[in-house]
Amino acid sequence: MPNPIIVKVQSQYLESQSQPEKDKYAFGYHVTISNQGDTPATLISRHWIITDGNGNKSEVKGLGVVGEQPKILPGQSYSYSSFSVLDTRVGTMEGSYQIQAPDESYFDAPIPPFLLAVPGTIN
Repeated sequence: MPNPIIVKVQSQYLESQSQPEKDKYAFGYHVTISNQGDTPATLISRHWIITDGNGNKSEVKGLGVVGEQPKILPGQSYSYSSFSVLDTRVGTMEGSYQIQAPDESYFDAPIPPFLLAVPGTIN
């Protein structure tokens, strides 16, 4: 059975919150989580893998997203925005959300890799 949770992410460089002279590059990202299944799904936790342009990886794990554990009804979506700061002009993020089904079972919804890049860094 295909995963009923689809995750899409759009990212952008946050120039006003970055400090290039200190190798601090801020990126915002907007996530939309869609439930294409036929039962409610509750987002319990997140697991991010953040990789900078030098190949250094960091992981972020925690309950919910932006302080919430949203229940997403069939055919509905949940969206939120957050940010990450890298030490390089380019990097990637990917990961997964742990989802609880109505029968109290759990499954992972993958977050596909997405690019974080200062405009003009990558042709």
